[in-house]
Amino acid sequence: MGRKLLLEHINVPGINTFEVYRQKGGYRAVEKALKTMSPDDVVEEVKKSGLRGRGGAGFPTGMKWSFLAKPEGVPRYLVCNGDESEPGTFKDRFLMTHIPHALIEEMIVSSYALGANTSYIYVRGEMMPQIRILEKAIGEAKAAGFLGKNILGTGYDLEIYVQPGGGAYICGEETALLESLEGKRGNPRIKPPFPAVAGLYGCPTVVNNVESIAATVPIVNEGGEEYAKIGIDRSTGTKLISASGNINKPGVYEIELGISVEEFIYSDEYCGGIANGKRLKALVAGGSSVPILPANLVTKTAAGNQRLMTYESLSEGGFQTGTMLGSGGFIVFDEDQCIVRNTWNFARFYHHESCGQCSPCREGTGWMEKILHKIEHGNGTMEDIDLLWDVQRKIEGNTICPLGDAAAWPVAAAIRHFRDEFEWHVLHPEESQQRNYGLAHYADPLEPVVQ
Repeated sequence: MGRKLLLEHINVPGINTFEVYRQKGGYRAVEKALKTMSPDDVVEEVKKSGLRGRGGAGFPTGMKWSFLAKPEGVPRYLVCNGDESEPGTFKDRFLMTHIPHALIEEMIVSSYALGANTSYIYVRGEMMPQIRILEKAIGEAKAAGFLGKNILGTGYDLEIYVQPGGGAYICGEETALLESLEGKRGNPRIKPPFPAVAGLYGCPTVVNNVESIAATVPIVNEGGEEYAKIGIDRSTGTKLISASGNINKPGVYEIELGISVEEFIYSDEYCGGIANGKRLKALVAGGSSVPILPANLVTKTAAGNQRLMTYESLSEGGFQTGTMLGSGGFIVFDEDQCIVRNTWNFARFYHHESCGQCSPCREGTGWMEKILHKIEHGNGTMEDIDLLWDVQRKIEGNTICPLGDAAAWPVAAAIRHFRDEFEWHVLHPEESQQRNYGLAHYADPLEPVVQ
């Protein structure tokens, strides 16, 4: 069994209440940080831990904190990004639902480290049950003296507010989130200036994912160096994985970074193998925006190395033969799934969620959806496949925020690895409406690429 830092007490009855959470050691990190550590000490421990952002980008959290500007007389803010709109990702919702006080404790510790006296938890608007759960937890923590004025007699003041979003995927991007939090339309800002200098209300701001903030409590309790001993290389600590698709045991799992992808998919401790005795066809490892991999690149890299659940191993080979850990939205496809239909489904999502600010994304996502619809419904041509490749290429890297990349990468990877399936749809339009292409050669062993 792997070590659990965030979900250790997940099955304890009443762990969502202040009393039970406190009995299980909750708010110990607040006492330690506020009474025995300076804000800089907390930041230093997070740096030592090697913690990387768990929302998708994987940027070192301690380094991000250290960029925060600290002008005299200007407030600073911590904003927790609980928007979680990435298809295939539901770990943050799970944390907020079942262990809300863990997030509140982590917000207090992180706010103290950053010198913030007002902090916000921005939650996707569809998650109203989670918003109410968090507001109740904030009330309980405040009644117990862990929020408000002069927390635990240390002289530190903090208020936390929960803000529902408008249900827009674009608001998962930190500057669009800040615009929404200020009451404006959720359009990404041009950077620089970065939020660390001019964020919420023009003041220095740190925006972190729910899970990134969640990791600060075990880091403060155990020390950054101890946390860094978990995992391997630059992928330290544990990671929450949202596992879904054609597996026997979908759900949220906490893994030690460094276990093999094969173990995660097939072991009884985690996904329990492919459902209904089917074979693996493809995998989306980190949410819908990361490149899809065929079965023969899932458990081993193109170089023949074992594929691990780490930032480095999943990206080995670049986008030619690798992918990204991303937000940990782990979607498994069995041999009966249609890659063209799935890619069209993702394209529909990104077209719908584009804010429209950048022409390549606004127009390009619509083009990709239309072309994929043609191919999927038996009306495509070979030229459409080349056009699709050309459109995604002109979106990637040409937008203010990463939504354009998020829309382009799945299409590019689908064509790169599954082009013959697209061609089959074009060459056999009637048959493609009756059955799927199947597993074909996608699980065939690859000859290792000599590097």
